[in-house]
Amino acid sequence: MAENIIINGLVLSGVYALLAIGFSLIFGVARIVNLAHTAFYMLAAYLIYSLAVTAGLNLYLSIFLAIVIVVITGMLSYRLVIARIRQHEATTLIVTIALAVILQEALLKGFGGTPRSVPKIISGSTEIFGVAVLNQQILTFGIVLLLLVATWLFLMKTRTGVAIRSTAQDREVANLMGINVPRMEMTTMAISAALAAVAGALVAPLLVLTPGMWTHPLVMVLAIVVLGGLGSLKGSLIGAFILGFAENLVIFLAPSGSYLKTSVALTIMIIVILIRPEGLFGVVFEEERG
Repeated sequence: MAENIIINGLVLSGVYALLAIGFSLIFGVARIVNLAHTAFYMLAAYLIYSLAVTAGLNLYLSIFLAIVIVVITGMLSYRLVIARIRQHEATTLIVTIALAVILQEALLKGFGGTPRSVPKIISGSTEIFGVAVLNQQILTFGIVLLLLVATWLFLMKTRTGVAIRSTAQDREVANLMGINVPRMEMTTMAISAALAAVAGALVAPLLVLTPGMWTHPLVMVLAIVVLGGLGSLKGSLIGAFILGFAENLVIFLAPSGSYLKTSVALTIMIIVILIRPEGLFGVVFEEERG
C-alpha cells in the first residue's frame, strides 16, 4: 500500500508540477491568471487520441503534432484574445474560462461523452521494491524530471531565460534595458502551453479521456500556486508534490476517496489563504508604473 502511494504520488505530483510551473510562468511574465491552461492539457490528450487512434498515425508522430498544435493554439489565443484584455483582470478570468469551456464543448461535440483511451507509449511493468510499476509510469516520471531540469536550466542559464525572469521581476525596467517584453510574453505563453501539452501527452495513456478532464487539474493547479505562492516556481514545484501526495493519500486511505480529492485541495487552499495569503514562497511583484 505504502509503495503504491509513493509511486502514484510521484507520477501525479510530477504532472501537476508541469502544469503549475507553466501556469506560474505566464502569470509572472504577463500577469494573467490563465484559467484555460488545463484545457490545453486536455486538448493535447484528445489530439493524440484523434491522430493515433482515429487517423492511425504513428503514436510518436501524433504526440509531436499534438504538442505543436497546442503550442500554436496557446500562442494564437494569447495574441488574438488574451493580450487585448490582459489589463482587465476580471475580464481575463472570464475570457480564459470561456476559452476552456469552448474547447470542452468542441471536444464533446466531436467525440461525445464516451470515455476514450490512448495506447501506452511503452507497455509492460517493472518490479520495484516488490511492487509492479507500469513502465509507462516510470517513463512519465522520467520525462517530468528531465523537463523540470531543462526548464530550470533554460530560465537560469540562457539569455532568453534571463530576459523572461527580468520581465517577471519588473516589466518597465526590462523594457528600459532593451528587452522586447511582448516577445517575452509570447515566448512564455509558448513554454506554458508546451508544458501543459506534454503533461496531457504523459497522462493520456494512463487515464481515460473525457471532455471534462480539465476541471480537476485546474482546481489542483490553483490550489498548488496558492499553497506555493503565486508567481513562485519553487513554490509551484513543492506545492505540486505536497498536494499530489495528499490527493493520493485520500484516494488510497479514505472511503470513497476519489470523490473527496477535489474537496481536500480546496480545503488546503482556503486554509492557506486564511493563514498565509502569500503562500509558502510568495513573490510580491511590483505594481506597474506609468
